[in-house]
Amino acid sequence: MTDRVVLLLASIGLVPIALSYGLVPSQSLSYLLGIPVEGVNHTHIFRAIMGLYFANVAFWLAGYFTPSLRVPALWSLLIFMGGLAAGRVLSLIVDGFPGPLLIFYLVAELGFAGLALRGLRRSG
Repeated sequence: MTDRVVLLLASIGLVPIALSYGLVPSQSLSYLLGIPVEGVNHTHIFRAIMGLYFANVAFWLAGYFTPSLRVPALWSLLIFMGGLAAGRVLSLIVDGFPGPLLIFYLVAELGFAGLALRGLRRSG
């Protein structure tokens, strides 16, 4: 799989997750994860997370289209996915197992972090 494909697949995969966090969080997060989102403060936090996710998607797409940004985009992908996965692993150790969707996210994050690392090793 090429680095461009990795960046594109990560971008495509993150869009529905971003939307589930921020488009209508009171409905989507309650339905998907059983998380009650009540009031402006909760909604504000989840919409900020959506914005962070979309900012990363934009950068990964820039790396997809612009060769000079490909390596920095892979670094961003590695740090983003690796950071999420590290937090989830810590939570597994400290808190126990979450629902199946969050386990799927962990597996996907580890996979994309690994693919980004592989791309960086090839380009280095």
